Amino acid sequence: MSTLDEVATLELPFKPPLDWPRLLRFFGGRATPGVEAVEDGAYRRAIDWAGDSGTLSVRLHPRKRCLVASIEGPASRHADALATPIAKMFDLHADPKKIGAGLAADPWLAPLVEAVPGLRVPGAWSGFELVVRAIAGQQVSVKAATTIIGRLVQRAGERIDGHPHENTAWRFPTPAALAAVDLAQIGMPGKRVAALQGFAHAVATGDVPVDSSTADADSLRAALLALPGIGPWTVEYVAMRAWRDADAWPAWDLVLMQSICARDPALQRPAQQRMRTDAWRPWRAYAAMHLWNEVADRAGAARGG
Repeated sequence: MSTLDEVATLELPFKPPLDWPRLLRFFGGRATPGVEAVEDGAYRRAIDWAGDSGTLSVRLHPRKRCLVASIEGPASRHADALATPIAKMFDLHADPKKIGAGLAADPWLAPLVEAVPGLRVPGAWSGFELVVRAIAGQQVSVKAATTIIGRLVQRAGERIDGHPHENTAWRFPTPAALAAVDLAQIGMPGKRVAALQGFAHAVATGDVPVDSSTADADSLRAALLALPGIGPWTVEYVAMRAWRDADAWPAWDLVLMQSICARDPALQRPAQQRMRTDAWRPWRAYAAMHLWNEVADRAGAARGG
């Protein structure tokens, strides 16, 4: 059987509603050039699993309440094991009615939940990739961060020979490769480069098991925060997306701070906003998505997060 003949298909159910266009918009706006792409209504990326490589494509089923994940190549033999991380990445275990009911009790959030009842918290294929992106994205726009991440892939990633999809023909750099590569003139300040490579080294040596399925979020938060150049915003953003903490809250996010201040000018700083945002527990990650999404909808762009 040739590689191209190896295809496995999974149907991954979800509780409706699911806002697929906004999930795709979020992933598309942050897709790592060469590694992942959103095209033709599907999310696609190169993957490696248990030593086998392949291409993952995920799209919405035209009739059923499920996503359809296709895995091409040798990685297709691990389809059963891949069902869980794919469902996690697309937040398919969320109960939107329960979450919506919790958030709609707040007059600020009620109209946002009503407008977009199926909003999900987009996950990440890899916590390591997400932290790299978050560090590269500090103090710059989403678009600028994407450009820098594309350069990192070119310098430290690996091109996949004979890969059938040009837009996903690269492997994201491994922690060891990223820790060792020369990042001069990459477009980041020296301190941020040091933070990025310090983090990559900590993951490569096992000190920060960012993609461990057994480590708890609190110990991972502490380990990440202890690294130079990584602050609370990065840690909470990663907790939201990679560790699936539904109550994570990136309090120092500029867009979130502005959104809250616009509603109550007396609440300018995270410390002042805390009482208000605590009311959104245990769903603060979804509240963050709704506030970010409101800005993205208004701008017609991939702002927020």
